[in-house]
Amino acid sequence: MAIVSMKALLETGVHFGHRTRRWNPKMKPYIFTERNGIHILDLQQTIVLIEEAYNAIRDVVAEGGDVLFVGTKRQAQDTIAKEAARASQPYVNDRWLGGTLTNWRTIRQRINYLRELEARRDAGEFDLLKKTERLRIEREIEKLNLRLGGIRELRDLPAMLFIVDVSHEETAIREANSLNIPIVGVVDTNSDPDAIDYVIPSNDDAIRAIKLLVGKMADAALEGIAMRKDSVQEEVTDFDRYRYESFDGMEDAEDELLLGASTLAKLREKTPVVSDDDEDLRSDIALDITEFSVDEDEEADEASE
Repeated sequence: MAIVSMKALLETGVHFGHRTRRWNPKMKPYIFTERNGIHILDLQQTIVLIEEAYNAIRDVVAEGGDVLFVGTKRQAQDTIAKEAARASQPYVNDRWLGGTLTNWRTIRQRINYLRELEARRDAGEFDLLKKTERLRIEREIEKLNLRLGGIRELRDLPAMLFIVDVSHEETAIREANSLNIPIVGVVDTNSDPDAIDYVIPSNDDAIRAIKLLVGKMADAALEGIAMRKDSVQEEVTDFDRYRYESFDGMEDAEDELLLGASTLAKLREKTPVVSDDDEDLRSDIALDITEFSVDEDEEADEASE
């Protein structure tokens, strides 16, 4: 079953490209026809390529990687934030800060600074400051959250990027390409698909089309998270099974199965050897002790003397 139906693509306007005079010739393989001066995308290809992108995102997340959702154009901002949060993935929906990937260490320091400011504010450290100073700090926190809030939980570089409108996110694409981070991209007829690893030919301006595609990629991430949890549970179950099967009944095993040869040799050296004569002697001693008794009258006579 297809990830998305042809009907859904048609209803959301995924097939509408840009005017023919604005096209990028590299998108020709994905164009079906032209109507009234507008290119129409081949939705048969789009369906197949959506599935490839879906599987790529799902597999990356299943292996423990993060997918960074990127969409800073006005039509995509709200959807990117909402769907990325739903899928527990990082996102950038305001302005791409140069060096977000290539200068990750500095970005990480700014995130830590944001956390520090918020912690100090919540602890009441700024309450005694002048009102103007408190407002300045609050504005700084808001600005940092606007730029970095979507990636504040990102501990390392993302394993993949998902980008809406690749023409609008050229800096992000250059940084990802330089670090060999694969990209899933929504590519319209006016864009260059060469730098994108998983191309989704689609209208990248219509809000309904953006919501549909971003929602599907978020679903892929959620499926990957579920697969990762199942994999961890299977590993725990396999370990428990191995542990019980391997050690069940070992309490009755012979020493030779549990101890090394050198250890057994040392134990034998320290263990005295008991002969049959010694065993007979021990039996006689035990018998004599058992039969020996003191008459109570004799004890009384000895006491009176």
